[in-house]
Formats: sequence, C-alpha cells, structure tokens
Amino acid sequence: MDTSSLCPRFEKGMQILSKRWSGLIIHQLLAGPQRFCTIESALPSISGRLLSERLKDLEQEGIVKRDVYPETPVRIEYSLTDKGRAIEPIIRGIEAWSQAWVKLEAEVQA
Repeated sequence: MDTSSLCPRFEKGMQILSKRWSGLIIHQLLAGPQRFCTIESALPSISGRLLSERLKDLEQEGIVKRDVYPETPVRIEYSLTDKGRAIEPIIRGIEAWSQAWVKLEAEVQA
C-alpha cells in the first residue's frame, strides 16, 4: 500500500471524528435508532442547533442516516449506517482507554 495516500485519508478521518460532539453522537447511536430529542437528552450540554448541525455533517459523511416516518406527527429517527457502525471498535477502544487512563477532575483532587 502506498503510504502517501494513507496520511490524507487518516487526516480526513480524524477531522470527521474530532469535530466537537461527533464521537459522542456516534457513541449514543451505537445503542440503535433514536429520535432527535432522545439524543439531545442524552447529551445535555449540546445545543439543539449544534446537534442538528453535527447530525447533518455525519449524514453528509455517510455515517448517520435520517429516516422520516409519515406518521402524525411525523417521526424522524437517526441511526448509524454500515459506515457508521464500522466505527464501533474505535469508539469502544476509546471508551476502554478512557476507563483505564483518564482521570476526572474530582478523582485527581481526591
């Protein structure tokens, strides 16, 4: 494999995953399809505007899909695509690394 083509792809991948909230949104959607309000409740520090923007970004990248159900009222659910689910080992790896190595401020002061 030509390593010169790897660096730009790795850089692009890191740009996608390192956007603020993207990793947490993907982590939340690993549990399965969810409505906007469910994701918003699970991530209380994110504004609705920013959540909407990140979901659109992830949808544009082919990581998240948006399904609209013609019910009354209309139901919209977000879920991971195959491309999005392929990120699970990375997210779980970061989760395991964080549990083992990352200290919260309260733990550091104790």
